[in-house]
Amino acid sequence: MQMMTRNVLLDMEQEEEEDDEEDGDIVLENLEQTIVSNCGSLENQQDFRAPEFEEFNGKPDSLFFNDGQRRIDFVLVYEDEQRKETNKKGTNEKQRRKRQAYESNLICKGLELEATRSVLDDKLVFVKVHAPWEVLCTYAEIMHIKLPLKPNDLKTRSSAFRHLNWFTKVLSVDENMIKPEQEFFTAPFEKNRMNDFYIVDKDSFFNPATRSRIVYFILSRVTYQVINNVSKFGINRLVSSGIYKAAFPLHDCKFGQQSEDPSCPNERYLLYREWAHPRSIYKKQPLDLIRKYYGEKIGIYFAWLGYYTQMLLLAAVVGVACFLYGYLNQDNCTWSKEVCDPDIGGNIIMCPQCDKLCPFWKLNITCESSKKLCIFDSFGTLVFAVFMGIWVTLFLEFWKRRQAELEYEWDTVELQQEEQARPEYEAQCNHVVINEITQEEERIPFTACGKCIRITLCASAVFFWILLIIASVIGIIVYRLSVFIVFSTTLPKSFNGTDPIQKYLTPQMATSITASIISFIIIMILNTIYEKVAIMITNFELPRTQTDYENSLTMKMFLFQFVNYYSSCFYIAFFKGKFVGYPGDPVYWLGKYRNEECDPGGCLLELTTQLTIIMGGKAIWNNIQEVLLPWVMNLIGRYRRVSGSENISPRWEQDYHLQPMGKLGLFYEYLEMIIQFGFVTLFVASFPLAPLLALVNNILEIRVDAWKLTTQFRRMVPEKAQDIGAWQPIMQGIAVLAVVTNAMIIAFTSDMIPRLVYYWSFSIPPYGDHADYTMEGYINNTLSIFNISDFKDKSKPDSNSGLGNHTTCRYRDFRNPPGHPQEYKHNIYYWHVVAAKLAFVIVMEHVIYSVKFFISYAIPDVSKSTKSKIKREKYLTQKLLHENHMTKNMGIIIQKMAEVVDNNLRPKSD
Repeated sequence: MQMMTRNVLLDMEQEEEEDDEEDGDIVLENLEQTIVSNCGSLENQQDFRAPEFEEFNGKPDSLFFNDGQRRIDFVLVYEDEQRKETNKKGTNEKQRRKRQAYESNLICKGLELEATRSVLDDKLVFVKVHAPWEVLCTYAEIMHIKLPLKPNDLKTRSSAFRHLNWFTKVLSVDENMIKPEQEFFTAPFEKNRMNDFYIVDKDSFFNPATRSRIVYFILSRVTYQVINNVSKFGINRLVSSGIYKAAFPLHDCKFGQQSEDPSCPNERYLLYREWAHPRSIYKKQPLDLIRKYYGEKIGIYFAWLGYYTQMLLLAAVVGVACFLYGYLNQDNCTWSKEVCDPDIGGNIIMCPQCDKLCPFWKLNITCESSKKLCIFDSFGTLVFAVFMGIWVTLFLEFWKRRQAELEYEWDTVELQQEEQARPEYEAQCNHVVINEITQEEERIPFTACGKCIRITLCASAVFFWILLIIASVIGIIVYRLSVFIVFSTTLPKSFNGTDPIQKYLTPQMATSITASIISFIIIMILNTIYEKVAIMITNFELPRTQTDYENSLTMKMFLFQFVNYYSSCFYIAFFKGKFVGYPGDPVYWLGKYRNEECDPGGCLLELTTQLTIIMGGKAIWNNIQEVLLPWVMNLIGRYRRVSGSENISPRWEQDYHLQPMGKLGLFYEYLEMIIQFGFVTLFVASFPLAPLLALVNNILEIRVDAWKLTTQFRRMVPEKAQDIGAWQPIMQGIAVLAVVTNAMIIAFTSDMIPRLVYYWSFSIPPYGDHADYTMEGYINNTLSIFNISDFKDKSKPDSNSGLGNHTTCRYRDFRNPPGHPQEYKHNIYYWHVVAAKLAFVIVMEHVIYSVKFFISYAIPDVSKSTKSKIKREKYLTQKLLHENHMTKNMGIIIQKMAEVVDNNLRPKSD
């Protein structure tokens, strides 16, 4: 009988290989360095070590096995194959054998299991996992987990705002409820130096989050099947294939009431009361408790979101001030008065904006649009755009300092050195190379050539999908250009007196609505497909650590989402209405579709409207979806269970019926905020109220996310994180791009530069007739003249209604009038404006970039005090470990010397 000394591995039949193709075959080599005892034989399945079955003891708040001593560190849930009704018997048997092998191997690794059948559904079985002290110590050393050496006796520097303690106390959490965490000097755990660590109580030395992290590390690496030397392993594959229905750590109590167990810390209850409850919306976040309960990865997200929200307060105040400046001065807007004046704007006939079907129109119908445009297209907007270019740099630099403080406080300074490789990466390590540093052999998954091939294929796939979304955007633009004429032809000219319908159901409105619907459908379809494609590409790329994996996936997803979300804004800001020609020679796409012109109020107002709808609508929809979807799902689940039985169901069963967190975890939360960050910075020159909308949304977002985590979702596996990952360079890239986009919006989308050129150059001689600098006559000077007899047959209007006795019409451009030696060519005003726009962009970019680089240089990423603390702690830690080691060695030497002396002084026996 062949015996296995490491794991029980099932030699499955060849036909079973087809049933598990979706799992993928991974060569498993040397996953663990931990040696375990004999676990049983291959031929005799009676040697499988199964968990103990126990009945529920009637204690719904218990976090322990039935003996009340062993803590539950993880829970596995499966449906009893013998009681399944839907699956085939053969499939049930295969799943049972895999599960038995997996659980037997868990026991061989030193974990202790206890199974309990569900009190609500007798088909469900809950396997509770406990990690004994010896297992925790072994894997804490393997995972390089930092643990306390001694209490931290470094004095904290008093705050510069200590005289405002009465105010900060109101905003802080209740310290009687959430007591400050004691700080320790820490070091990576080593079993042979166990006496050096601050072990007061073995049961509390490893906190619940650390225990769950260690157990999950083991669960992710234990094998359950081998076929032809190809091994399959890990709890994630077992859950995805349906062998287990769920795997999760436990919440410590109900969120709405404290546990009856006196040993329970009730951290979930405290988080709900002091963090997630609506009455705590004005309070600071208890970041230390969030980190302790959910892990550093969740903690750093909420720390970043809270800091971003605080910085938005300053931007929102300045933005509101600029908006009020434009609002209060709109009555002094000379050019808007000329548009609304019946004697000026009422007598200016504008040329049709499309071929044949569009009518002539009077300029004064844009009166209301011009008044609104005065609010946003003002000097205050220029000041705000410059301010936001500096604000975003201050935010990023101060966040780096705050992040460095959290790295020190949460012991993640050297996280990159201690992060373990992903099991999927380890399993592919079948190439042996010599490490250049250690000169020792190590295993890698592929050669340098193989890595280049993988990177090339992955980059090509991402580029293809980016081109695909760009193609879809171009398709929507072509659709808008072509269908406008169709709707103009097919929609009836009158609606039997139903004026409101005729007013709103215009060709422009029909085109906009249908294009938006088609665009939304395409975006959702491509989002769904690309998410799966991005995961497949990243899996093929095979990053080494979980951090590398998430960063790679983040970059791929963000590039796609960037094009998806911002393409319409970039089109309106920089392309729409820019290349339209003039009425006698309009520009056509593909020789067929006439380019879109801006709305009568101008493209800046349309961009403002677009941003308002996207930001406001997206924020409202996301918050409603985040609140309603998990709540409704849990409500449905409660109604499916027996009424009133939840009061007597155990803690693990209550948690099982909560919603699981998605595989991507906080990815979509980060993505939502970074997309918002882009709207706040990239296009803020057109919408000064964007920071205010973002501020209000984020205040709600923090509490909504907190409410979701504490009340609607299972507890996530705590994970370490040093920073916000790839989102940091993404924000830095957006900050650099924002300077360019805002400068170009002011120069090319707004009318600020043409107005300034007119005021300083063309309102006075030699180009103007006014004695002093003025804005009077600006509208007449900036509208070119076109003779209607010069229309080509292709674009000539079918009707001259609204034209009256006029033989000319006006259009938005700077061209010579008919009869001029260079008629319809760009005039001198145009070239002055172009030169001024280019000069403005160059000057604004260089000024803001210079200030940004100076700020980045002047503000170090890590504050001086934090550097001193890190060095001081490292020095004291090394000194403590060295002294303890020397004391231990001296004790051994003295003991041996005493033995020698004792032997020499002892009288010899005859």
